[in-house]
Amino acid sequence: MKVIEIVVATDGSTRIETKGFQGAECQQASRLLETALGRRTGEALTAEYHEVAGAQSQISESH
Repeated sequence: MKVIEIVVATDGSTRIETKGFQGAECQQASRLLETALGRRTGEALTAEYHEVAGAQSQISESH
């Protein structure tokens, strides 16, 4: 399941967390929210970011 979570701290700062996305699709999905919330101060990439979307291993043999 793909989830975008917006966390608002008591000081008014916000943080966007994406879950269930692979590769750069998380950045594409959250871009509109980042723009609406204002200036971005940092980015932390998760292990899901480094996964290749739809990647499959395939072994083939030639005879």
